[in-house]
Amino acid sequence: MTALEPFGARLRRAMDERGPLCVGIDPHASLLAEWGLNDDVAGLERFSRTVVEAVAGRVAVLKPQIAFFERFGSRGLAVLEAAVAEARAAGALVVMDAKRGDIGSTMAAYAESFLHKDAPLFSDALTVSPYLGYGSLAPAVELARENGTGLFVLALTSNPEGAEVQHALRPDGRSVGATVLARLAAENAGQAPLGSFGAVVGATLGDLSPYDLEIGGPLLAPGIGAQGATPADLPRVFGAAVRNVVPNVSRGVLRHGPDVVALRDAAERFAEEIRAAVTSG
Repeated sequence: MTALEPFGARLRRAMDERGPLCVGIDPHASLLAEWGLNDDVAGLERFSRTVVEAVAGRVAVLKPQIAFFERFGSRGLAVLEAAVAEARAAGALVVMDAKRGDIGSTMAAYAESFLHKDAPLFSDALTVSPYLGYGSLAPAVELARENGTGLFVLALTSNPEGAEVQHALRPDGRSVGATVLARLAAENAGQAPLGSFGAVVGATLGDLSPYDLEIGGPLLAPGIGAQGATPADLPRVFGAAVRNVVPNVSRGVLRHGPDVVALRDAAERFAEEIRAAVTSG
């Protein structure tokens, strides 16, 4: 397998063609129960296959949360492996939500697990944490460039606890979160139509005008739906960077399962509302 077209270019095209929506695959126990499924590997597989069947051919991005698969051990990871392959075969880009972060050879091993072209869990992009120092991500950045994949780096997350780290001020007076955004802008310099190195920025954070969100790459935005943000909030939160926002919706879509048509309809409604909000913004 040769290197793919850069992730940013593939993502821009998918967003333009399918709408800027990321649907999470989050098979936690309570959601399996709502679907009438057992909290076991069979339930996990049924859930994952149903979501992929319903939306992978229509939405731009699918984002499995690896923890909900890892809790079933090797059998759960086998289900995830199949879901990733099937989603990509249907045309969706897959962002593996693993939030990996470490140093040196360990960071390189994490990157190889998801971004190496021969990895069983090969994905289009990976979520990573920069809080061992942004430079610790270098092995993942290098492998992503080599393979045409991407990263989404935690910058301004929607959980309230994140502020104690991300809003902390460095000696130069810039916040840690702002520093992460600036480093990503440097990674994306000169990349068109969209860089491959994105930030995770919560859609529930309100006014983000103090931050320069125009990093030349995508902004993965959790918080739409169950966490309280709406598509109409996106222009106010993200300002001029709104066209590069990839809003993530999980429960707002998944609660409509296990009916395939209902899942598909919910995803399409969100995609249409987001597209309208982005266009009007």
